[in-house]
Amino acid sequence: MSTCFVVMGYGVKTDFQQNKSFDLDKSYKYIFKPAVEAAGYKCERADEIQHAGIIDVPMYDRLLDADLVIADLSTANANAFFELGVRYALRPQTTIVLAEKGFKIPFDIGHVVIRHYEHLGVGIDYGEVERMKNELTAACRAISQGGEIDSPVYIFIRNLVAPKRHIVAAAAAETVIKEERDRRTRNALSEAKSAAERVALSEPFAALMAAAMDARFKEDFVRMRNVLSGVRAAQGDRPDPFVIQQLALATYKAAKPDLRTALFAARDVLRSLDPEGSSDPETLGLWGAIHKRIWGLSDLPREERLAGLDTAIWAHEKGFYLKNDYYNGINLAFLLSARAADGSGDDAVADRVQAQRVRKRVLNICERLLAAGIRAETDKAKQDEEYWIRATIAEALFGLGRVEEANNALAAAKAIASESWMAATTEDQLNKLKKLLPSG
Repeated sequence: MSTCFVVMGYGVKTDFQQNKSFDLDKSYKYIFKPAVEAAGYKCERADEIQHAGIIDVPMYDRLLDADLVIADLSTANANAFFELGVRYALRPQTTIVLAEKGFKIPFDIGHVVIRHYEHLGVGIDYGEVERMKNELTAACRAISQGGEIDSPVYIFIRNLVAPKRHIVAAAAAETVIKEERDRRTRNALSEAKSAAERVALSEPFAALMAAAMDARFKEDFVRMRNVLSGVRAAQGDRPDPFVIQQLALATYKAAKPDLRTALFAARDVLRSLDPEGSSDPETLGLWGAIHKRIWGLSDLPREERLAGLDTAIWAHEKGFYLKNDYYNGINLAFLLSARAADGSGDDAVADRVQAQRVRKRVLNICERLLAAGIRAETDKAKQDEEYWIRATIAEALFGLGRVEEANNALAAAKAIASESWMAATTEDQLNKLKKLLPSG
């Protein structure tokens, strides 16, 4: 069977040009893999290769030998650009380039044919999935029959001969490579510090991440943390940021052996991504969430709690101005009101004024989202997203003192809540906010 190697990032990655985050696993699962398999290829991504944490050799093998390579440049992933360049140098033909429709094409690849698809961030619209699958399947079939040169290296440098493996030498080299790989695998396994790490060295990354995300879906955060701890250890000194982010989330959500210990452990995990120097909204959102919960620890000294509150405000404020989103915005407004309630004088006044300005911006964001129409990959996802937008409107209106409008917005939100805990969470938040706002 012909083979296809897909070059792309995985997990949730941020496109800093658009200030949007995309779940690239959904691009691969819903569009790329089924489209390629429908065209008759065996499809594989780097994270599906079992490699005991050592990916370099099999990755280069596939860039040379794969009958087809698909490169998704969405989020301007540096590894994807590098691997596409290697493929273009090795093979004159059978490479397809894709990108999310908002991707800004760098000047040097402006002449490369790039097929675009639309990603919603949290998911991909069903109609778009079907459209792009059909287009990509047709492109895969056509490129295998066309024989046209698509590598700019071979287009612009004439009379260039593509490299080929020498069969005898390749066989001998493969034996050496296998022996070296087996030796490195044995060494890595012998140095593993836990059962989770040994599993992570023995299974494909994709299978481990699927297990971790399944545990997250089932709210089994202890299992999620254990799986991801092994993945991070197996990745050595180059862990993927998505792994770190998910490990930090699992660590504080697990709350083991207790919430306080878990929060400080999660903070230490996330520090490796340099949150204070980061512009990644996902990292900032987690940094804010962790410190918001540190502020809520009643057994901490007051100064330490307030330091946590200051950090949470800083993180959500930076995330809000990067993404202009209602999640960071409404959290920022709440935390500013909390600091104002704990403070006095000009600083407290300034926090109250800023909180109100943020709420007005959040209202505008939410109203625009509703007016534009909510798009999601399933009806339930669309319903849930609309719930949280309407619940955020209710909180923003309540914070602005527009109580009757807030009650109406809350009623509209409750009417579409798919699960009872959603409304309970919103009411609990409004009760907390009521205690923070100045009376009268």
